[in-house]
Amino acid sequence: MQNKSQIMDDAAMRRSMIRMAHEILERNKGLDDIVLVGILTRGVVLAERIAAKLQEIEGESVPCLTLDARPFRDDIAHDDVRQAAPPNLDVAGRNVVLVDDVLYTGRTVRAALDAIMLAGRAQSVQLAALVDRGHRELPIRPDFVGKNVPTGRMEEVIVKLSEVDGEDGVWIVSER
Repeated sequence: MQNKSQIMDDAAMRRSMIRMAHEILERNKGLDDIVLVGILTRGVVLAERIAAKLQEIEGESVPCLTLDARPFRDDIAHDDVRQAAPPNLDVAGRNVVLVDDVLYTGRTVRAALDAIMLAGRAQSVQLAALVDRGHRELPIRPDFVGKNVPTGRMEEVIVKLSEVDGEDGVWIVSER
């Protein structure tokens, strides 16, 4: 039997995204040299939403790039020993805000950092996550968080976005 409880609805998600956009602006003192990099799949949508909020607030657009971190993961077997830099990942000299939906062990973020380092030397890399659920295996901490949700290892956090799933919301699913 599964127990499913909603921890964020569309309004809570929208408020979190607005707050995160303001925090990004405040920390970076504006939008100069900022680039948002969304981790496939839902991180890309969240990065686009944050970019839209930043444009609403500041009146200027922010580049939004896509990153597939899977080829750089250390817990998946790969045919290629050495990975190539992702194409079209222009980060050299820029302040990168890496965006993902759920931060858990930190392994996806570590993989994304490897990809960013191959693409060029960023001025800084910051991390934005809609949900931080804890249980880190690596020393990685988000700079911008929509919601901190303490979870058990047997629980799963499900993020749904209208662009991908047809609805917005965040749920915790646990086996009972």
